[in-house]
Amino acid sequence: MKRENEQLIPEARKDGLVVQELSGEVLVYDRERNKAHCLNSTAALVWEYCDGKTSVAQIARAIEGKLNAPVDEDVIWLGVEQLSKTHLLKERATLPEHKSGLSRREVMKRIGLAAAVALPVVTSIIAPTAAQAANCLPTGSMCTSGAQCCPPGICNAGMCA
Repeated sequence: MKRENEQLIPEARKDGLVVQELSGEVLVYDRERNKAHCLNSTAALVWEYCDGKTSVAQIARAIEGKLNAPVDEDVIWLGVEQLSKTHLLKERATLPEHKSGLSRREVMKRIGLAAAVALPVVTSIIAPTAAQAANCLPTGSMCTSGAQCCPPGICNAGMCA
């Protein structure tokens, strides 16, 4: 993660990922962590512009141009923080003190409810490896831990739920 004149320059991770673009969102499978992430259109745009050369302020202006609508920098900071937490950036983003821990609710309050559509959202799930998926126990089987049970992965009173 570079900083230029105290501006964060995030860089998207590309290695070890399988990326599938769909209409309105991007699905990213992290082969190293066995996690799948769904990026809504705004999060996908933030990730696309995280090229290691463009600052958060410049990303906001670029997305404004692409969407033909105003984009507050806090929306970009929220997206960068989510991408960082899900390991979709090359390095962990160190946000400025006053931006660290931004929540969607705080950003919505600050920039208004009309911007709710533009908020970046990254949804993640843990995907089992092929070996785990083939070896899980069906519902009703005896188990000692949730990891043994097929989705939803709950072992309740010694039985897969």
